[in-house]
Amino acid sequence: METILAPAPTEQVSPFAVIEKMNHEQVVLCHDADTGLKAIIAIHNTLLGPSLGGTRFWHYANEADALTDVLRLSRGMTFKSSLAGLNLGGGKAVILGNPKKMKNEALLRRFGQFVNSLAGKYITAEDVGVDVNDMDIVRLETEHVVGLPEDKGGGGDPSPVTAYGVFLGIKAGLQFTTGNDSVGGKKVLVQGVGKVGYHLVELLKKDNAEVIVHDISEDNLRRVAHDFGVEVLSKDEAHSLYETDCDIYAPCALGGTLNPTTIPQLKCFIVAGGANNQLLEEKRDGKALAERGILYLPDFLINAGGVINVYSELEGYNRERALRHCERIYNTALEVLTIARDHEQTSHQAALELATKRIEAIGRINKYR
Repeated sequence: METILAPAPTEQVSPFAVIEKMNHEQVVLCHDADTGLKAIIAIHNTLLGPSLGGTRFWHYANEADALTDVLRLSRGMTFKSSLAGLNLGGGKAVILGNPKKMKNEALLRRFGQFVNSLAGKYITAEDVGVDVNDMDIVRLETEHVVGLPEDKGGGGDPSPVTAYGVFLGIKAGLQFTTGNDSVGGKKVLVQGVGKVGYHLVELLKKDNAEVIVHDISEDNLRRVAHDFGVEVLSKDEAHSLYETDCDIYAPCALGGTLNPTTIPQLKCFIVAGGANNQLLEEKRDGKALAERGILYLPDFLINAGGVINVYSELEGYNRERALRHCERIYNTALEVLTIARDHEQTSHQAALELATKRIEAIGRINKYR
């Protein structure tokens, strides 16, 4: 008789340990066999109000990567909304798969039903892989959605407002380091020119900056080169992207581009971009930038224009009001940089502490409601 050996026991990772690490309130796994939907909704914190954050539709290498991404993104939204002075908590969602192959009405509506099941604790919006028209479909199943088309009373594409906030962050960084906030004559490397990056390039060029761009999409590069006449890094030059001589590096694609491999290569004195979670490891990489004398404008501080824009929809959308609110990013950035300098902290650390103070203060008074 053949002896069948039991498999060796493997170390089990507690799902609670994963979400407790970043102190999330709730993580929802969504699955629907009929549509092929696999999604994760992460609610990080609701002390300031309902959690709000976009839905990212992305072809992740594996499910663990998707979970890590949604946990980091939702946590970032908590601090982003707090620093922006919004009455919102932090949440985010990811849909696993290739949007070009999988995205359809049934899948989006089924996702909307999962959002609706949370009864307003999470409000969704657009992100990478989805657009305002997709949000219009999601709205067929839930009212807890923003980022709608303008003809439906929404703010439309929020990326121009996000780009405006990043632009103001760059100007604040220049003011802090040089005493002059003009980008005129400054060389800016923009990585990723799809949505936010495209509009950032437009703002930079209008203010007479010298702009260099890189993107993995040839279509994006052709469009931005045609529209603004910017310098494009060739495929041969892309491998040395981070060694490009520039004054400002503006990462506007996916996160994690600031890490032990890239930081030693940087030849800039400011990093300020629209991508989320730019630091691969917050403490380590924030410190590494500071040690190299590179001023870092935390992403969740300066890319808040998008959430400011969609938040405005909750009050009845008004673009001018959203832009005025977005302009606060400039002074908040100067405040964060001053705190960091005076307390010998990294800018990331100072921004986190400032955001946390507001969350704790408002959380204490909200318990009396």
